[in-house]
Amino acid sequence: MDQKILSLAAEKTADKLQKFLQTLKEDDLANLLQHQAVKGKAVGTLLRAIFKGSPCCEEAGALRRLNIYTCCIQLVESGDLQKEVASEIIGLLMLEAHSFPGPLLVKLANEFVGAIKEGSLMNGKSLELLPIILTALVTKKETLAYGKDELSGEECKKQLITTLCSGRWDQQYVIQLTSMFKDVPLTAEEVDLVMEKVFKMFSKLNLQEIPPLVYQLLVLSSKGSRRRVLEGIIAFFSELDQQRREEESGDELLDLITVPSGELRHVEGTVILHIVFAMTLDCELGRELLKHLKAGQQGGFSNNVCPFSVALLLSVARIQRFEEQVFDLLKTSVFKSFKDLQLLQGSKFLQNLVPHRSCVSAMILEVVRNSVHSWDHVTQGLVKFGFILMDSYGPKKIIDGKMIETSPGLSRTPNQHACKLGANILLETFKVHEMIRQEILEQVLNRVVTRASSPISHFLELLSNIIMYSPLILQSCSSKVTESFDYLAFLPLQTVQGLLRAVQPLLKVSMSMRDSLILVLRKAMFARQLDARKSAVAGFLLLLKHFKVLGSLASSQCSQSVGVTQVHVDVHSRYNSAANEAFCLEIMDSLRRCLGQQADVRLMLYEGFYDVLRRNSQLANSIMQTLLSQLKQFYEPQADVLPPLRLDACVLTQGDQILLQEPLDHLLCCIQHCLAWYKSRVMPVHQEEEEEEEEEGFYQELDDMLESITNRMIKSELEDFELDKSADFSQSTGTGIKNNLCASLVMGICEVLIEYNFSISNFSKNKFEDVLSLFMCYKKLSDILNEKAGKGKTKTANKTSDSFLSMKFVSDLLTALFRVLLWRYTSIPTSVEEPGKKEKGKSISLLCLEGLQRIFSAVQQFFQPRVPLFLRALDVPGNEGDGVEVTVTQRATFQIRQFQRALLNLLSCQEEDFNSREALLLVSVLSSLSKLLEPSSPQFVQMLSWASKICKENSWEDALSCKGMMNLLFSLHVLYKSPVALLRDLSQDIHGHLGDIDEDVEVEKTNHFAMVNVRTAAPTVCLLVLGQAEKVLEEVDWLINRLKGQVSQETMSVSPGASELRRNSKSDGEAGEAVGFSSDPCVLFFHFLRTE
Repeated sequence: MDQKILSLAAEKTADKLQKFLQTLKEDDLANLLQHQAVKGKAVGTLLRAIFKGSPCCEEAGALRRLNIYTCCIQLVESGDLQKEVASEIIGLLMLEAHSFPGPLLVKLANEFVGAIKEGSLMNGKSLELLPIILTALVTKKETLAYGKDELSGEECKKQLITTLCSGRWDQQYVIQLTSMFKDVPLTAEEVDLVMEKVFKMFSKLNLQEIPPLVYQLLVLSSKGSRRRVLEGIIAFFSELDQQRREEESGDELLDLITVPSGELRHVEGTVILHIVFAMTLDCELGRELLKHLKAGQQGGFSNNVCPFSVALLLSVARIQRFEEQVFDLLKTSVFKSFKDLQLLQGSKFLQNLVPHRSCVSAMILEVVRNSVHSWDHVTQGLVKFGFILMDSYGPKKIIDGKMIETSPGLSRTPNQHACKLGANILLETFKVHEMIRQEILEQVLNRVVTRASSPISHFLELLSNIIMYSPLILQSCSSKVTESFDYLAFLPLQTVQGLLRAVQPLLKVSMSMRDSLILVLRKAMFARQLDARKSAVAGFLLLLKHFKVLGSLASSQCSQSVGVTQVHVDVHSRYNSAANEAFCLEIMDSLRRCLGQQADVRLMLYEGFYDVLRRNSQLANSIMQTLLSQLKQFYEPQADVLPPLRLDACVLTQGDQILLQEPLDHLLCCIQHCLAWYKSRVMPVHQEEEEEEEEEGFYQELDDMLESITNRMIKSELEDFELDKSADFSQSTGTGIKNNLCASLVMGICEVLIEYNFSISNFSKNKFEDVLSLFMCYKKLSDILNEKAGKGKTKTANKTSDSFLSMKFVSDLLTALFRVLLWRYTSIPTSVEEPGKKEKGKSISLLCLEGLQRIFSAVQQFFQPRVPLFLRALDVPGNEGDGVEVTVTQRATFQIRQFQRALLNLLSCQEEDFNSREALLLVSVLSSLSKLLEPSSPQFVQMLSWASKICKENSWEDALSCKGMMNLLFSLHVLYKSPVALLRDLSQDIHGHLGDIDEDVEVEKTNHFAMVNVRTAAPTVCLLVLGQAEKVLEEVDWLINRLKGQVSQETMSVSPGASELRRNSKSDGEAGEAVGFSSDPCVLFFHFLRTE
């Protein structure tokens, strides 16, 4: 039969072939096709012959074609055919599809749709034919019957696509179906319909099927809905990441985690590569991504941004045309996130309305951790972004060339948080990516060396952290560090010290690097530039500190620790300790030569020797002998000679210049500290080991010299130093300059001797009398200098020198005095204090209170992590319950109550006895302590109620005290609830006292707060209210912008990417109501402030 068909088809006319085919039954033709196709015998030729004898212009031919199509589709789907045969059949069916009449195309398309919805497809090979059928259908201009309706070809196609997308898709055919649509002409509405269906199928697919599906979606996006594609992909992976975090943080067993982390990261990496590749071909796709993420900035960083989208952006940054835009977007988003966080932390009003968002730092650092899964395309972007953050938000140079350093913690500004994030990105990237380490190190060193005039402390800190991570790893990059040593002589001293401290662990494991540094330092030691020589001294001192001589005390005994690197370095410690002695003694010889150089160089030596001694105790003899011989040059050995020190030898005259030759006060300070440390740490060890005391002879000699200097300094009068009131202290004459230098030396020596005698006093009366005598000498000279400075009014004379009193001395003294201060002030009110006991016009109680105020402020500002220990130390012994945990809030409350009672006692005094200075100090102490209260605690509410009561019931006419109390009230109120009602009441009071701008309007006087009176209403309280009102408006404005951003996202997106916004719709509603609620009092208090 097949030969018959083929022979008839070979004729010029198809009449005989048509007649023959009409004589055949449908089953016969179908069986023939199946037989030929399975055998693979010229089935293509047979199909062409059948199509030739089945013209579509005749109904019988068209129906025969339809049956042939149905039969061929079943054959292809059966899986019985060879791949080449199936492809040939599908190719022929594609070529002939356009010849079909419209109704049969509709019928054929419906069969496809039915098969897809029923899941009857076997391998999906026939789906290649469906886009051709739908395309052919669009070309049909006639009206076609579709169900009960009469539709055009275009409308039929739309209905078919709608039916197809509303039905069930078998999981294995999702990719093929998505790919199919790229060959179908689609309207924007149809593209959206297809996208929505595909995104619904995402969660039903295996993870490995996602990348090819994303690829097909990106191809399909060329027809439109680029933004929808990106939104859906980002939302899907954001949800997967969130799900994984919840699983890992929950109590589920590890084997119950649905998606392995490594597999998820590899899939995400592949998808990112697909998207970036698509953007290189279609720039519009990249622009849509940036628009989508920028639109989410108004609604908050976390709305559109997740670890996946950050990684995607960093990969897109590799495309040159998008690089600048991407980093600007990321930088702006990070800064805005930290700024929003700062705003939220200071406002209970906003905390109640805005849901908690994930931390931007944690999110970006998660990208760094994820990048270990072959995300090489993300790594370069991470490095660039880290440096951009550090460059943009690092410390800035201020007018005098210095910068303000802040303590770590919540006190950081958004700029500081952003800079720290940049450093963390680089550090974590350095840890996990070996290939990028050299580039990071090189860029950090370049910035340290080339930005000498700018603050670079953040880069030095990063360099230190990188090296501390593992110095052994960095040996491969040691050449870069060695190159930076060549610039030491040209860098500022602070930079040199920071750089050498940072690379110190490397010097312990790399002998070549240490040798290179020594050569550079020796050369700098004899340079003409003073800064170069100071840098050399700093470098040698650092080497002495960290290259221990055998037998030195352990780090723990020195209250210092080398750090994590010691894990690697201590492997060689015994060998190095034995070899280091000659090395260190050689350095000591070099440093002794510096004692003949300028005072600045000597000063560096004196300031550094004590640290060296603590870290390298075996150098004690060498250091102390050096100091002893230096002191003898200026010491008067005869016990009856006054003064005991030759100050004239410390000052050098060169022509018209008067210079300090020897910083004798620093020398004595160094000796005092080294001697005290030696007595407390080294001597006890020697006594236990019963070592000979011969080596300690010069220590006793130093002790005797300090004792003699103390006694003779006490006996000496200012006239002995030629520094009495009649002396010339002007800065315009040589004698005046010399006298100022000598006076500075005497005052410094007095401070050193005060600390020395206090340290050896063992709280004896005689020694304390010596301390007081030395202080009186210091004070007399200080008063003379202040008096002379006041007359001359010279700026240089007003400069205060740094104190020589160590922190240990100050802390020991304050520890002894603090409880006395606290007890005395809280036990003896100022009003009952004996008259006459005053200092500088202040009563002793007031001085006690001022001391307390400064201590509380200093502890909070500089030692915030140790506040709990500080408060615990203030507790009365035995006051704590057994085994009961006492919180910081409870401890702070105990102290607050004492000062509240003191303030109430002060307020109960007669008006003439009211001390405004004392009130201001009490309010300042209460403000400091109130910051330690937990805002959600009942103690905080009590404190707020108390502050409000004080302001309502007491009228203070002193502006500063009033301002302090009102600031305390505002600071508490904003952490509890919105202050708009408070501002309204205050504004009414101000309005009542100042009157209206319209003189004819009578203003009803209110008295909500007695603190607002004629004297304080303006400008004191008025300015405070305006300042708080500005903050409220800023918060409301921020909230409105956030709501606008969320609403715009909700209206622009109907994809799964909007699900998070819908989930937050309740909180959005609450925020909207809050804006309306806040606006009413805002309008009112601005109305009341319309005064003259």
